[in-house]
Amino acid sequence: MVRFVDTLESLVIARRLRVPIDAPADPTPDWGEVAARQLDAALLSAGFACSPALLERLTLLPGATVLDLGVRVLAAVRELVGDHVEHNAYFIDFPKNVPDTVDFWLGQLSTAVAGAEGAPLNLLNLAGYGRYQHSYADLLAAHAELIPLAGDRVTVLEPGGGLEAEARALYFSLAGSEVPLAAEDLAALRVLAAYCDGEPERIPVRENRAIVNEVRLAAGRPLLVDTVTDVLRLACACSGGDVTLATPTRFRSFRRAERRALLRALDDTVASSPAKLGDVPRHREPWKRLGERLHPHEHPRFPGAIQVFEVARGTRAAAGFDSRVEASLAQGRVDDVVKLLRHTPGALLRRLDHLLRVGSSSTTVLSAAEEAAATASGRVLLSLREHLQNRRATAAGRLFTNRYGRGWAAPDLRAPLADEVLARALTILDEEITRRLPDLGELIVDPNVLDVALPLSGKAVAPGLGMLPRGSLSPVHGELLRFFVHWHQAHQRTDYDLSALMLDSSYGDAEHVSWTNLTNDFARYSGDLTEAARGASEFIDIRLPAATRPIIIPQVNIYAGEPFDEAAEAFFGYMTRDGEQEGRPFEPRTVRMKSDLRGSGRVALPLVFLRDDDGGWRVKWLHLYLRGHPAFNQVEGNLVGASLLVRSVVERDYLRVRYLTGLLQAKGSSAGHTTYIGLTAPGDLPEGTRVYTPATLHELIPA
Repeated sequence: MVRFVDTLESLVIARRLRVPIDAPADPTPDWGEVAARQLDAALLSAGFACSPALLERLTLLPGATVLDLGVRVLAAVRELVGDHVEHNAYFIDFPKNVPDTVDFWLGQLSTAVAGAEGAPLNLLNLAGYGRYQHSYADLLAAHAELIPLAGDRVTVLEPGGGLEAEARALYFSLAGSEVPLAAEDLAALRVLAAYCDGEPERIPVRENRAIVNEVRLAAGRPLLVDTVTDVLRLACACSGGDVTLATPTRFRSFRRAERRALLRALDDTVASSPAKLGDVPRHREPWKRLGERLHPHEHPRFPGAIQVFEVARGTRAAAGFDSRVEASLAQGRVDDVVKLLRHTPGALLRRLDHLLRVGSSSTTVLSAAEEAAATASGRVLLSLREHLQNRRATAAGRLFTNRYGRGWAAPDLRAPLADEVLARALTILDEEITRRLPDLGELIVDPNVLDVALPLSGKAVAPGLGMLPRGSLSPVHGELLRFFVHWHQAHQRTDYDLSALMLDSSYGDAEHVSWTNLTNDFARYSGDLTEAARGASEFIDIRLPAATRPIIIPQVNIYAGEPFDEAAEAFFGYMTRDGEQEGRPFEPRTVRMKSDLRGSGRVALPLVFLRDDDGGWRVKWLHLYLRGHPAFNQVEGNLVGASLLVRSVVERDYLRVRYLTGLLQAKGSSAGHTTYIGLTAPGDLPEGTRVYTPATLHELIPA
C-alpha cells in the first residue's frame, strides 16, 4: 500500500508539478523551515525550486516529515528530468578532445589488425571500442562544476492539496479528456481509477471508458456501454491487454458474474440498435477468442449477445457501416452516402474533403456538414479545421501518422477545393467552435504559448519534461545545443546511435554527425557505445552561432538489439547552455526537454531545430518514428525519408493555441473570473484564477 501511495504521489508531481500535502492537524514550531530550505537547495541542483507558497506550507510540517517527503519529491523530479541515472560519455573529455574521425578509426583498425593474427575482423569485439574505458567517477573528476547562469532552467513546484484531492483531480482530467491519451497516461489512468471514487459525468474517449468500466465491473456497477466494441475493449482491459485493440489480447477466464455482466451489456446494446452488429466484423478474430471465454450459448436469455458471436464466426450476416458507405461511393451515389452519414456526424465530417471532391453538389454536402457540426465532437471539428486550412496551400506532401507515431509522407494528388467551398466550410466550423467555447472570463495569455499546437491527440506524445504537442513551436535560447540519449538494455545486447542530420533551406545538401562522422565545423559527437548492460548515454553538441545549416534534425537509430518499447529504459532530450558554460556532459538544470522513447519504428525523430531569418532558432516538435530496417539503421540510410517527413511537418499549418484564444477574445466575456493560459503559471495571479498549461491544454478542447 505504501508503494501504491508513493506511485500516486509521483504521478501528481510529474504530471502537474504540484506536491500533494495534507494540512497538518496541529502545526507546531519545529525545524520544518530548515528542512524545507534544504529541500529547496537540493531541488535546485536538478533545475527545480519550491515556490514561496510551497516553502510556506512545508514550514508548517515537522522536520522529519519534510525530509521524508523531500526524498520522494527529489526522486520524482530527478526521474522527470533524466537525472536518476549516471550519464557517462565514451570520450571522457567530451566535448573537448574529440578525435578526428579518420584518425580515430585508423587507430581502432590498427589495434584490430595487430591483435587479429589471421582471425576475422570484428570491431565490436575490440576492448577499446563501444564500451566505457573509464568510470563515471573518472568522468566527474575530468569536468569542472557547472557555473549556474540566469538562463538555466528552473521549474517551480507548487503546493497541492491532500493526495486524495490531487489524485482525484488528475483522474478526472485524464478520464474526461476529449482527446486520446498516450500509453503512459492510460497506465496512469488505470492506477488512478483503482484509487479514486466516482468518475466524470462524461467520458468521451472509448479507451478511457474501458478502464473506468473495469472498475465498475469489479464493483458490480452498471457499465458505460453504447457499442459492442465498448464491451470488447472492457474485456481487453480486464485481461491486462490493449484497450486500443491495436495488438492482440490473451483473454483471461472470467468469473460467472463477469460473464453475465458482459453478455448483458452486449444484449442491451444490440437490442437498442441491431445495426450495431455491423461493428463486429472489424474485430472478428478478437470476438472469436472472447466467445471461447464467455460461452454465450449457455445464456439463451441474451439473444443479442449470441448474435454478436454468430456474426464473428460468419454464421450470421451483418454488413458493416463502412462497407455500405464505400459501396455507395464506388457507385457514385454521393447523396446516398450523405444520407447514411447523417446519423454519424463524426464520420461525415471526417469524409467531408472526399465528399466535396466527388459530389456533384457542394451545397448539399455543406448543408449536411453544417447539420453534423452541431452534434460532432469538438475534437473532430478542430481536426477538420486544421485539415481544411492546409488545403489552401500546397505543402511538400501529405503527412500520415499512426497511433504509435510512425510517420510517412506522400505526394498530395488530391484535386483542389474551390475557394468559396473552403471559405464556407471554415466559416461553419469557426462558428460552431466559437459557440461551444466556455466563458473563461478575463483572459490572460502568455505570448510564449500562442505557437503551441492544440493537443488533438496524445497517443504519440510520451509524457515528460517540457513536452509539447506535435507541430508546436518554441524559441531556443543559448549558444550551445546538446542532444542526449540514454538506454538500458533488458535482455540482449542493444546498440542505439544518436545522430544529427543537417540540411539547407531546401532540405538538401545533407551533412551529418554520428558514429561514422564524429565532428564537423560546428558539431561534436561524444562517441559510440554498442551495449548498455548497465546503461549507456550518448551526446551531440551543436554550436548554434557557427551552424552552417538552418535545419538540424536529431535522431536515434536502433543499430542492433531491442526496440525502444522493449528496452528496460530509453529516453531522449536536449540541453542548452550559454557561451563557454562548462560542466558535466549531463547537467539537469540545463535540460529543456526529456521524454521516453517508444513506438514501433526503428528510427526516432523527436524534434527539428530551425533557424529564423533573423538568426534566432526555434524548435518544432515532431514525435515521429520511421519504420527503418530490422537492424543496422544509420543516419546515412534514411536521409530521403527523414527529410521528406520533417519537411511535411515543418510546412504544415497546425492549429495552435493562438486560434482558440483569438476566438475566445472575439467572443467576449461577461464572467467575473480570470483565466490564465501559458507555459507555466506565474506566482502573482489573482486568487481563484483558472490556469491552463501544456499539461492541461487538453481541457480547453470543447466537448
